[in-house]
Amino acid sequence: MLSGSLKIKSDNVTYDLEDSVTTALKDDARRQLRSHLDSLQSSDRAFGELAVRINAVETPHALADLSSLASSPSLDAVVVPKVNSAADLTFVADVLRHVAPQRHTAGSTNPIKIVALIESAKAIMHLPEICRATPFLSGLIFAAEDFALDLSLTRTPSLREFLYARSAIVTAARAFSLPSSIDLVCTSFRGDEGLRVLEEECQDGKSLGFNGKQCIHPSQVDVANRLFSPSEKELVWATRVLVADEKAQKQGRGAWTLDGKMIDAPVIGKAADIVDKAKRCGIDVAATLHEWKDQEPE
Repeated sequence: MLSGSLKIKSDNVTYDLEDSVTTALKDDARRQLRSHLDSLQSSDRAFGELAVRINAVETPHALADLSSLASSPSLDAVVVPKVNSAADLTFVADVLRHVAPQRHTAGSTNPIKIVALIESAKAIMHLPEICRATPFLSGLIFAAEDFALDLSLTRTPSLREFLYARSAIVTAARAFSLPSSIDLVCTSFRGDEGLRVLEEECQDGKSLGFNGKQCIHPSQVDVANRLFSPSEKELVWATRVLVADEKAQKQGRGAWTLDGKMIDAPVIGKAADIVDKAKRCGIDVAATLHEWKDQEPE
């Protein structure tokens, strides 16, 4: 399973030492994962970031996880479950500072990132403090199943019961300039019906402001990558806006129209974000820019 994960083409692969491993096997799983990390070369993996989901800080396993794995040069990030307060993250940051001081200090060019799993009512109430806890925090992930357990919610296909929490998470991530806000797991993944549900959840999450989604099966990755990347229609619109805006600026026009709709600073900013994301997704933006080079502001 560990070697098979290297072929997954995703932004991140996270190895789970928490819920996926029983208490009796924690030590063995930790040793196997460290051996796997030590054997890796940067060219071995198809994915971008390699992370480890440690055990909750309130357990005795978290310190052992960090002490064993954080010194590996292959480790890019630590995912911290059951984050309820800033103290949970400052604990992780302090341990990383001792275990991997060369990477986990201010000014490091290759720091170990910290990602917080938000899965309780207390965490939602403490989001500002959590986001301020450490400069190494790179994102928030919504853990819907544990959140539902904490609030005695019943998950429904509409996901209506999670709207407040999900909106709070993406708002906090944006307010504190965190690069990642990752939406809930889609528990359906088999057959056409499973993929249909996944597509609907991806579209819903993207519309709320999330910029990624957790996947629990390799079959989900391509769908998530496609739906969280700018579509061809979005890229064409954004390109037309930016090309026309450059010409409008030269004409001294602060606001103008395109396809009968007003274009001003917030719209231009959105277009720039789409183009930037398309570049990071490996989309050929230059070709689209060339195609629409003659676009004029109306």
